[in-house]
Amino acid sequence: MTKPEGRAFLIVMDSVGCGGAPDAADFGDAGANTLGHIAEACAGGRAEVGRSGPLRMPNLDRLGLGAAIRLASGLSAPGLGAEPQGLWGAATEISPGKDTPSGHWELAGVPVPWDWTYFPDTTPAFPPDLVAEVCRLAGTDGILGNCHASGVPIIAKHCEEHLRTGWPICYTSADSVFQIAAHEEAFGLDRLLKLCADLAPSLHARRVGRVIARPFIGSCSDFRRTSNRHDYAIAPPAPTLLDWVAADGRATHAIGKIGDIFSMRGIGQLHKGKSDVDLFEHLVTLGGEAEPGSLTFANFVEFDTLYGHPRDVAGYARALEAFDAAIPRFLAMLRPGDLAIFTADHGNDPTFRGTEHTRERVPVIGAGVGLKPIGLRMFADVGASVAAHLGVAAAGSGQQFL
Repeated sequence: MTKPEGRAFLIVMDSVGCGGAPDAADFGDAGANTLGHIAEACAGGRAEVGRSGPLRMPNLDRLGLGAAIRLASGLSAPGLGAEPQGLWGAATEISPGKDTPSGHWELAGVPVPWDWTYFPDTTPAFPPDLVAEVCRLAGTDGILGNCHASGVPIIAKHCEEHLRTGWPICYTSADSVFQIAAHEEAFGLDRLLKLCADLAPSLHARRVGRVIARPFIGSCSDFRRTSNRHDYAIAPPAPTLLDWVAADGRATHAIGKIGDIFSMRGIGQLHKGKSDVDLFEHLVTLGGEAEPGSLTFANFVEFDTLYGHPRDVAGYARALEAFDAAIPRFLAMLRPGDLAIFTADHGNDPTFRGTEHTRERVPVIGAGVGLKPIGLRMFADVGASVAAHLGVAAAGSGQQFL
């Protein structure tokens, strides 16, 4: 039997949710709507830094972005009212979290079967035995931080003491994460990465989803986090879309954080960069060069890290508009029989309280199959549908919508 030569591109716009999650209140996120509220802020003149006017995303809107927001949440997002011409719908998550691994794994066909471990929002946040293990592995007499925090403020608070003592800055968030910030030169990048790698197995055994290395450089008055961040994520609990495709002898390409999120399982080639701009160039290149029947799985993280968590509405809008403006370059590379799906893994509403992810439905919009409304689906249906497009057997829980 001849294998289909059409390719699949699964593109995750990290945190670009569209509201409407039926269990949002259980997560303290009732009313959150990342895309809808950004569009409202833009139309209301509240996102004028570096841009102006209504949110402009004509290319994704033409595929069905605005329609997906209306379907998911009932909100008519200003400026996103085009009549859909592509595959369009929205998806609901069932995994018990609103974090990066849960969202990506479920999109790839595997909902999370366990409850994650979260550290309490207290100071200290970490149990003494965990602190002792960090100190043993780091070769230090203590740690700094030991609390819930955002990355930039916690570094600013402890930078001088970190440089003086050599103690790592350890912190967490509302996600199931243990993050370690350290100066690339004073502490050492290789030392930081080894510390996180050595610590990860014990934290994974506690059902903590990720250990994240957060290196920075510069002086304490002018530091910046670098692109050498590395996530040490717990492995998916079952084979995912990437494994299904690789087991069928197909080529698989991962762009950005996908390698970290899936612990490199099922990934043939990894394509990384220092920014989402770099990653988009990989996407365009693979649009032209990826093998027949292959899967390209991409994550664009800066919507989340640079604009969602810092609650930068104008910055988020600028990033969305820049991404949308670049999309025609990628779509022009697609061949007959290809499928490209744009979606997200959770929300991070920059107009919402706090600094954490928000529990939301996500848009599912695509090119390559013509006009195709798919309605409200489950995250796992995305993985099942990509597998069906490629002619690969799916072992997950989703139902394909093609």
